[in-house]
Amino acid sequence: MNVEFPDKLAFLFKPARYKCAYGGRGSGKSWGFARALLLEGAQKPLRVLCTREVQKSLADSVHKLLSDQIEAMGLSRFYEVQQTVIRGKNGTEFTFAGLQSHTVDSIKSYEGVDRVWVEEAHAVSKTSWNVLLPTIRKPGSEIWVTFNPQLDTDETYVRFVKSPPPDCISILMNYTDNPWFPDVLEAERVHAENTMKPEEYGHIWEGRCMPAVEGAIYFDEVAGAESKGRIREVPYDPLLKVHGVWDLGWNDSMSIILVQRSASEIRVIDYIEDSHRTLSDYAQDLKAKGLNWGNQYLPHDGYTKDFKTGKSAQEILAAMGLTVPGDTQNPGIPRMDIESGIKAAREVFPRIYFDKDKTGRLVECLKRYRRHINQQTREPGQPLHDAYSHGADAFRYLALVADQLSNDEWGGAIRYQKLSYA
Repeated sequence: MNVEFPDKLAFLFKPARYKCAYGGRGSGKSWGFARALLLEGAQKPLRVLCTREVQKSLADSVHKLLSDQIEAMGLSRFYEVQQTVIRGKNGTEFTFAGLQSHTVDSIKSYEGVDRVWVEEAHAVSKTSWNVLLPTIRKPGSEIWVTFNPQLDTDETYVRFVKSPPPDCISILMNYTDNPWFPDVLEAERVHAENTMKPEEYGHIWEGRCMPAVEGAIYFDEVAGAESKGRIREVPYDPLLKVHGVWDLGWNDSMSIILVQRSASEIRVIDYIEDSHRTLSDYAQDLKAKGLNWGNQYLPHDGYTKDFKTGKSAQEILAAMGLTVPGDTQNPGIPRMDIESGIKAAREVFPRIYFDKDKTGRLVECLKRYRRHINQQTREPGQPLHDAYSHGADAFRYLALVADQLSNDEWGGAIRYQKLSYA
């Protein structure tokens, strides 16, 4: 057979434990991976598992793509396309499954596969990778991965692009690498280039990571912080007060933002997020840092006595030697509805610097903070309450107290020093 492939996919025919292609729309990477696997399966018997994070039905899989390529390459006499499986006359078999539905025990049935193709791999979780990879252990077995990256912190991007494992070939592949890129897609691409935000165009067509997930509440604000270099090293200044802004939680995460203010600049120098720990534990951790402490700002529920201890969060932290302003009538963090708080956060965002190493989790929360989408109307509603909302709530609280952050107790003239951009 004389089957054409983009030059960039030549590596698919060389042995490697991991073969990864990532990039934007129209690159031909999925098309090429399907063809390469079908050709390999025609040359020798292979067990091929085609998978993704979630597969609710076969329509979610690459079954149709493989079927179309079988027809296009004239392999219909060799491969029998069945409803849930594709079989070759030599014993080659393509099966389809979602990773999220499997456990360590249930996935053991795939120990003997020769090839695993993970499509739309940007959505595959760390848990799923940790279950899948040790299971694929047959000598000569390979894991093939295709995806359009979303965030540079996504597990798949970190695992195969930022820090690839040994014996891994990982390439960026875009429409410019596809010799057969069709005119209809070129017209769509040009229109997108002229009408889309640069970040969205770069993600869809050039395989760039997004500054935040699609539909993120603070998408533009995070994009601005990244483009203007405000996610960077932010050193602690011992001559400025360090304030803590708290979102209280027990089963849900406790989130604490540590922040300093210099003139109009708001410097987020550290971030703590944990659960199932006492307030005393957090207070001890803060004091152990030996920082020049200012105030600890709590939301309204921090002034309500807990029925188990008979004390409020304010009382417990004050007993540990921390300064907690406010009372039940006037809490340290003013009461404000969520939407007004989000508006305040957007207004404050351009003044905020994030330490890239110590506040990475907080930035991740802001990148992934989204609204609930009504499945019938597709209209956005209230912000989602999920693993990322606690950090986002604490950030919203920070915006509400930003102009209260003071260095007045320093004991001398307030010193303001701009961050160096060197």
